[in-house]
Amino acid sequence: MEGAGMGVLVPLLLGCLFSAASSTRPECSIMQEIEEERSQCLAELIEDNQTSGCRRQWDNITCWPEAEVGEVVVRPCPKYFRFLTTFLGNVTRNCTSQGWTDVYPAPYAVACGYDSNSTPGEEQTAFYGTVKTGYTIGHTLSLIALTAAMIILCLFRKLHCTRNYIHMHLFMSFIMRAIAVFIKDVILFESGESEHCFVSSVGCKAMMVFFQYCVMANFFWLLVEGLYLHTLLVISFFSERKYFWWYILIGWGAPSVFITAWTIVRIYFFDVGCWEEIVESPFWWIIKTPILVSILVNFILFICIIRILVQKLHSPDVGHNETSQYSRLAKSTLLLIPLFGIHYIMFAFFPDNFKAEVKLVFELVVGSFQGFVVAVLYCFLNGEVQAELKRKWRRWHLERFLGSDMKYHHPSLGSNGTNFSTQISMLTKCSPKTRRCSGFQAEFSLV
Repeated sequence: MEGAGMGVLVPLLLGCLFSAASSTRPECSIMQEIEEERSQCLAELIEDNQTSGCRRQWDNITCWPEAEVGEVVVRPCPKYFRFLTTFLGNVTRNCTSQGWTDVYPAPYAVACGYDSNSTPGEEQTAFYGTVKTGYTIGHTLSLIALTAAMIILCLFRKLHCTRNYIHMHLFMSFIMRAIAVFIKDVILFESGESEHCFVSSVGCKAMMVFFQYCVMANFFWLLVEGLYLHTLLVISFFSERKYFWWYILIGWGAPSVFITAWTIVRIYFFDVGCWEEIVESPFWWIIKTPILVSILVNFILFICIIRILVQKLHSPDVGHNETSQYSRLAKSTLLLIPLFGIHYIMFAFFPDNFKAEVKLVFELVVGSFQGFVVAVLYCFLNGEVQAELKRKWRRWHLERFLGSDMKYHHPSLGSNGTNFSTQISMLTKCSPKTRRCSGFQAEFSLV
């Protein structure tokens, strides 16, 4: 059972790579071709009115046509053997007065060039199992870290600004993507078998639509992060509120348009299975093209931002030595890579069969930790967030100390507790102008 489950897992992992979109999942293709040939053979068998010789027969692998006694029938190996071997031979059966003889050369595996030693062995099976474990751990850590980051950014009103609003939407897209991956794995592979190849319930298809939407929305919010930072560095004064609604439209609206178009196309032109199969058809480009474009545009924005930073660091107004400048530039580059998803550019435009195992590790395992890294860099290690947490912590301790002091030493001042709270609020309050200034500095400090 475990081996069968891993056999299903291998093509699933390959199918998860959006850049390998033109690859057909082998186990489903094999099963579907067998089912099609069986149905066609049985339909022709019903119409067969031959009374002598050997009748048409389906031997669970090949359909043998009717034949006269003494006739030798030669059939090519089934087409689905192309997934297992590059050599496709022929199989032969004789029609005798006793019926069909056994297939020769026997068995099918020998006749069709199937070599069990060339198929994925225990080491490769363990590799794919490790990949699944790796991206499960990555998405779990990301989900926990991103949820905590979302709670922090939502609770503290001082952290509410356009920059953090965009970060929060990016965090939410990572959260939705991780949840979609978990749901998809449970629905399709909970039993560890290949029944998913013929699952066609509305719920299963809706799950795949949700999964594709979450993946595309995540890439588009990475694009929004790049657009916002580039706008912040290039345009001196702009209406953040007006631009923010455009960012919302790009991040959540654009993916819904493409996914809706893909869903309609699948319903009317390729309504097969649970829609999880990556097929060799132009329909998949409805999803693949926007993602590739977002990766390319973000990479271009990344290069432009690095160029702007180099110019700023070499400005005579910046009083740092050359070593310090290069150190800041290196730090800025490393900070922007996970925020922009630049690592996806490495394999996005390579052929689908180029270093497949490396792509699996890099895009599935490493990519699953991207949300965790973004949450740590842009929330937990953010100076503003740390300062606000420390301020709240000190305020809580101060209120606790003052409350205890009033209770045990100055009971008569209990009615003035509101005054103490007001004083604390006054001490920790800052003006809107200071807040806008600190927000800009925090954004610029990232680069």
